[in-house]
Amino acid sequence: GSGREKDTQRESSKRQRKVTAYGRQLQEKQKVKFAYGMRERQFERFFALATLSKEATGEKLLSLLERRLDNVVYRLKLSTTRRQARQVVVHGHIYVNGKKVHSPSYLVEINDEVSLAPLSTAKTGLLSEVVDKRLSTNIKVPDWLESDKNERKGRVIRYPARADIQLQVNENAIVEL
Repeated sequence: GSGREKDTQRESSKRQRKVTAYGRQLQEKQKVKFAYGMRERQFERFFALATLSKEATGEKLLSLLERRLDNVVYRLKLSTTRRQARQVVVHGHIYVNGKKVHSPSYLVEINDEVSLAPLSTAKTGLLSEVVDKRLSTNIKVPDWLESDKNERKGRVIRYPARADIQLQVNENAIVEL
């Protein structure tokens, strides 16, 4: 009888569970949280900000997440990953308009200049291994940002629109959730 039991166990593990609407919504939310490397509380804070806006909540949420300083550092190619960008910000290597900013969730505004701290440009390891290596890649800086590779800095030209965000996500599902 044990051979037959193993067969039924195998079949049941192959069966796919039907994903509920809630499950799909949750997957979309988790996808966004993971992509931007944030925890639930932070995500809720940004969602609350997006809800207060007159714009479509889902699009506003993605726009706000895109404007986070750690994401902007990543988008300007001043770090290899968002997680690294977060660390670079926390460690004080990033200036916004000439002032040191330690908060990865800092929201950049139009005309803000994001640059490497003067002392950080003296750290050759960070520059050669991270910044310059990534700046030399063909990855395109989004249109809402302006990058100055030589000075290792960038400027926010406008707020990101939904079209600027490559993340394949159904923001409406998150709003419904």
